[in-house]
Amino acid sequence: MTALAQITPNLLVLPDTCNVYALRDGDRTHLVDFGSGTVLERLRAANFPDASDVLVTHHHRDQVQGLRSAVDAGIPIWVPPVEQNLVAGANEHWQARHISNSYNVRQDRFSLLNSVPIAGTVTEYRPMRFGELELTPIPTPGHTIGSVSYRAEIDGQRVAFTGDLLYAAGKVWSLAATMWSYGELQGVASTILSLLALREKRPELLLPSHGEPITDPIAAIDRTVTELRRLLEVRGSHLDLEDWLDRPYVELTPHLLHNRTSQAYGYVLKSHSGKALLFDYGYDFTTGLPAGTDRAGRRPWLYTIERLKREQGIDHIDVVIPTHYHDDHVAGINLLREVEGTEVWTPENFSDVIERPERYDLPCLWYEPVPVDRVLPIGGTVRWEEYEISIHELRGHTAYAAAYSFEADGTSVVISGDQQDFGWGRHPFPERLNYIYQNRVTLDDFVESAELYRRLAPELMAGGHWAPRWIAPDYLEMLATRGELFRELHRSLLPLDEVDLGLEGFAARIEPYRSEVAAGTSIELDVWVRNPFPEGGETRVELAVPPGWTAEPQVGSTTLEGRSETTVRFTLQTGSEAVRRARIAADVTIGARRLGQHAEALVTIR
Repeated sequence: MTALAQITPNLLVLPDTCNVYALRDGDRTHLVDFGSGTVLERLRAANFPDASDVLVTHHHRDQVQGLRSAVDAGIPIWVPPVEQNLVAGANEHWQARHISNSYNVRQDRFSLLNSVPIAGTVTEYRPMRFGELELTPIPTPGHTIGSVSYRAEIDGQRVAFTGDLLYAAGKVWSLAATMWSYGELQGVASTILSLLALREKRPELLLPSHGEPITDPIAAIDRTVTELRRLLEVRGSHLDLEDWLDRPYVELTPHLLHNRTSQAYGYVLKSHSGKALLFDYGYDFTTGLPAGTDRAGRRPWLYTIERLKREQGIDHIDVVIPTHYHDDHVAGINLLREVEGTEVWTPENFSDVIERPERYDLPCLWYEPVPVDRVLPIGGTVRWEEYEISIHELRGHTAYAAAYSFEADGTSVVISGDQQDFGWGRHPFPERLNYIYQNRVTLDDFVESAELYRRLAPELMAGGHWAPRWIAPDYLEMLATRGELFRELHRSLLPLDEVDLGLEGFAARIEPYRSEVAAGTSIELDVWVRNPFPEGGETRVELAVPPGWTAEPQVGSTTLEGRSETTVRFTLQTGSEAVRRARIAADVTIGARRLGQHAEALVTIR
């Protein structure tokens, strides 16, 4: 029987399916990772108190396969925030994971076979106190996307429990785990970033999940980073990593910075008082988006924030303002608020979308609500420090977006989000009109945005996916011409004079799109419906519901003029059995013409 081995007087390790570390804290023992669970039998033999809690570095089965015995013993379990769905939601993960003809090579199938309840998630960047012990969880993606390491001072030493970030000097436990999408090495690049961030903390002892304690951490980190960089060079991958590390922020003007490392570029407006306002904050220092769109595949972090404050003389990240609701523009905002105390200001045309994403059937919604501290008026202005910022509706890329205009260092600037995008391949234009039909683009959007740009006449335009551009008049004229062409082509291709279903192609939608309620309870649903025909007529909306469920009214009826719209409210009485994502549909009839089930919604009964 393998016994616990002593590392320091109050720190033991059990070699199990992974290294399980036991930290004695008076009459408590804190465990880092859990392995098969045999550690519970070994503690008393080592004169250690019973386990009081378990902190998990990442979700892989060799770390957590025995967690059910911790639950049975009443021991609280704490997991990385990005990976909670792979522990507490393992059952749902296995139901949803795409298997056939899959190009998703992430090792998220090396997860628990069944869900295990957790006490909560660890607070990245912020210390957590367990008894007299204080540990600080820090994001260290690489081996998995959501991995964390734990820093602590134990018996007078600065210790870091690093999971599978590295195995030994110059070695990692797995390279296959770092391939987060088919043929790409995002995890290798992220491992380099995580190791360099860990190095800055000057640990004295590294404790990996596999391998021996590392007593010369700086040398081990440096050697591992060197080898991983060589791998990226051979692969021809992430060749801009060093340049980004050297200079993540580029000055556009002395007080306006461009974060070129982020997925969807971010911009920083500096005040003379030492505060910063961020336009967008999505995936800071991205190494590429992993395969899949599950929550565990998308992690924000604050990688460049300390660098920004240190090198730019910024004392406080005061405010963040998103250009639109898409995940690559808002993913890191909640973390920024929690760690930095940053306020979130959002225009009125999409504040509800980011605060209540479950209501909307839209692409690229962030997984969790983003609370809004201040709603900004479209067409109005807001004062921040010495700047006057104007807020403009910017439909096109999405119906829920805004542009911001202001003057920085004597330069007139427009922050335009994703309205334009970089051209692909042999595209004849330097940027393209970046429209997605399901984002609810309309016929005139790009004509109107071009008119807005011409009216504002910016000297500098800063977008989300193309390099900031110093503007010449012919560029604005080109956008106007292409906006007119967009409108002309869609008028030509669609039967809009006969049936105007908009560019999205539907006459109805249901809000909330996603609901979760207790069995046997009721829920209110709003069905937005549009008459797509030029003539008016009686409009009937009937909900299709699962057997045993009822809707009141059975049929919503009103009269709509041609090309007009309304909202019909239904009260849905749910069934008594648990079900995941029961489907509801809105069946629409206009006059004598039945359009059918033009919209659906999903209801989960717990």
